[in-house]
Amino acid sequence: MKSTIKRLDHQVICGIVESSAKVLDLGCGNGDLLQLLVERQGAKAQGVEVNNEAIHACVEKGLSVFHSDIDSGLPYYPDQSFDYVILNQSLQEVKKVETVIAEALRIGRKAIIGFSNFAHLEARIRMFFEGRAPIVSSLPYDWYSTPNLRFLSIKDFKSFCAAKDYKILAAHFLDTQGQVRVLPNLFAQNAIFVITK
Repeated sequence: MKSTIKRLDHQVICGIVESSAKVLDLGCGNGDLLQLLVERQGAKAQGVEVNNEAIHACVEKGLSVFHSDIDSGLPYYPDQSFDYVILNQSLQEVKKVETVIAEALRIGRKAIIGFSNFAHLEARIRMFFEGRAPIVSSLPYDWYSTPNLRFLSIKDFKSFCAAKDYKILAAHFLDTQGQVRVLPNLFAQNAIFVITK
């Protein structure tokens, strides 16, 4: 029996990844996305995760996951050994963003990068009127307990790709209802980019 897709970002990523693709999910958490890719796309998938409880959850689902810190644990993967390397909601938690993305694009032909858009209208309003770090559905933590080290916007990521000469192959902008097609930097809560060198 196939798992139900509960998250819109997972649905979008499943639609991006072709059948039987080789996938490496960096910061795979409890393996929900990996499991969907295996079940629905027949992906040959591996995960990398640092949290022991999350690794245990992956193993219980029968998933292949390696215990490693993605800031330092990627040099051992051969060049172009995966079709896709995924960083979904994990990019903002890494210390060495430039290195991790460069490694992702060395290891994989394409990288799928999903993150919360800190420039979303709700976050802007809360920051403006309350004068405090916003707690919104896409950023649900207090400033002192958030796993996020970085807060980026859609415009920030596009500028980063331009500066690094990374090609954006596709971009999906999401809110709680679906795709956002107008002014995504203002109205999208989350973004998913597919990039390559």
